[in-house]
Amino acid sequence: MRCPMSEPTTIAVDQFLAHPPIKVWRALTDSDLLARWLMSNDFTPVQGHRFTFRTDPRPGQGFDGVVHCEVLEIDPPRRLRWAWRGGRLDTVVTWTLAPEGRGTRLFLEHSGFDPDDPVQRRTFTLLDGGWRSHVWRRLEGILAAAAG
Repeated sequence: MRCPMSEPTTIAVDQFLAHPPIKVWRALTDSDLLARWLMSNDFTPVQGHRFTFRTDPRPGQGFDGVVHCEVLEIDPPRRLRWAWRGGRLDTVVTWTLAPEGRGTRLFLEHSGFDPDDPVQRRTFTLLDGGWRSHVWRRLEGILAAAAG
C-alpha cells in the first residue's frame, strides 16, 4: 500500500486492489457489503440521498456514534463522494476508482478537517490510522469473499 503524506486537513490514501472496478464499486455502493467493512448504514447509491453510518459513540470526542451523510456525487463505477458529518466534523469523503491491470487503484480522500480544532486534530489522527489499516483490510476481505 502506498500511503502518501496526508495534509493536516485531508487524509489521502491509495490502494491497489486485485479486483475489477465493478466489484470494488459494488463493495462501496451495496449497503449490506458496506456495512460489513465500514459501518451499519442506510446507504442508497443515489445523488442527494441522505443516510447515516452508525458505530460506537466516543463521548470524549463529542461523537454520538452517528455519521450523517449525503451522496454528493455518483459516477459509476469511477467516483463516489459523500458528505460526512458527525460530532464536530463537517467533511467530505471521496472514492475514486481507476482500472489498473486486472485490478483497481482505489483512492480515498477524506477532506475538510480543521487543524486548529484540537478535537478535529485527534479525530483526524484516529480516522487517518483507521482508513489506512483495518478499514482496508476489511474491504479486501469482503472483496475476496464476494462473488463476481
